[in-house]
Amino acid sequence: MFKAVKKEVIDQHNQSHKSDLDFDFEYLEKKLQQSQIDIHKIKEQVKKFQVAVPTWGVGTGGTRFARFPGIGEPQNIYEKIEDCAVINDLIGFTQKVSPHFPWDNVEDFSELKNFSDNYGIGFDVVNSNTFQDPDDSSESFKYGSLTNASSAARDKAIEVNQKAIDNGKILGSKGLTVWIGDGGNFPGQISFSRSLERYIDSMKKIYSHLPKDWTVLLEHKPYEPAFYSTVISDWGTSYICAKELGDQAMCLVDLGHHLPNTNIEMIVSRLIDLKKLGGFHFNDSKFGDDDLDAGSINPYELFLIFNELTAASQNNKISNISYMIDQSHNVTDPIESLILSANEIVNSYAKSLLVNYSLLEKSQDGNDAIQSMQILKTAFNIDVSPIVAMARFENGNSINPINTYRTLDYKNDKSLKRKNKSGSSSGIV
Repeated sequence: MFKAVKKEVIDQHNQSHKSDLDFDFEYLEKKLQQSQIDIHKIKEQVKKFQVAVPTWGVGTGGTRFARFPGIGEPQNIYEKIEDCAVINDLIGFTQKVSPHFPWDNVEDFSELKNFSDNYGIGFDVVNSNTFQDPDDSSESFKYGSLTNASSAARDKAIEVNQKAIDNGKILGSKGLTVWIGDGGNFPGQISFSRSLERYIDSMKKIYSHLPKDWTVLLEHKPYEPAFYSTVISDWGTSYICAKELGDQAMCLVDLGHHLPNTNIEMIVSRLIDLKKLGGFHFNDSKFGDDDLDAGSINPYELFLIFNELTAASQNNKISNISYMIDQSHNVTDPIESLILSANEIVNSYAKSLLVNYSLLEKSQDGNDAIQSMQILKTAFNIDVSPIVAMARFENGNSINPINTYRTLDYKNDKSLKRKNKSGSSSGIV
């Protein structure tokens, strides 16, 4: 198996940080013992956590007006896998990638799988793209894909999704995420009723193409690129469609795909209770679908989401949730952003494991608002970074991944081979 980052490099850097980590870990261990929390049990759970990295995420994103490629940017799917392997070698929580078709232009999927296997990288849920025109067809998705008034355009959009399933099977994936940009910019432009009927009809044809052990994740978004109406605009519409399709259809929650001030953690709880929560796209936002680094704006919200997930998991209400990062990096090195985001996600998970859910339930039933809030705040305010760093170390990864990565001079080295002509095939994301 190839290593994108040599093991001896990681070990050498870990030597200089291990003493400080031991001190911090032992201090936190004593602190948690006061609350009868076993830090080693928490650490073992953290060591098993996984979140997928999007292949398009290692390329530079863009604004509505321009895109500014970074140095050493990957120019094809193989170079994207190399960058994803660097991330995983350093943190170990990202053993799978989520590809996007046809953004990821692949000629031989068996060859791609062998290439990724050599780096110890697997494939998570695959994503389809019908929000831009296909290269191999005269049909246009300008006025919609799965809901287009043209049956020929709808058939092409269905074909794109079915091909994504076929290709995902070769890669070893077990799921497909479907997000469409269909909608209208003006009142009267589309029929709300007929567009939803077309969506469900199209999705039924995609659903019938699923292998029995696959899941299709339906993703909603309130606006953009359509700004007056969006066909799958909210979690309720997503849920209704998933229920109509069947047991293999689930809802996906993208943290940026909500109107301002939406209570996302409550949506998560509702979908859990309805047995239709299938996956997440982790990112953060200030104004809308900003696709900023996870936890960079509102880390407490991220913790509260994991609070719902962990509570449900302990009550055996959920399993097989697909976790994936979905970000656009305009001003940072995408590898560094993805490292920090993955660790921020794991931090939130670790903090949720500190919550005493029996005590929380008792406080809630006793209408003790202050104590209930403080139970969550106490867990959130604990610095769990020693637990996450120790988990990385014991998994054979880097104690300080950003510091280790920066000593590699990776992007400058890759820039000698990767020439940015048009940038990543991801486009403006």
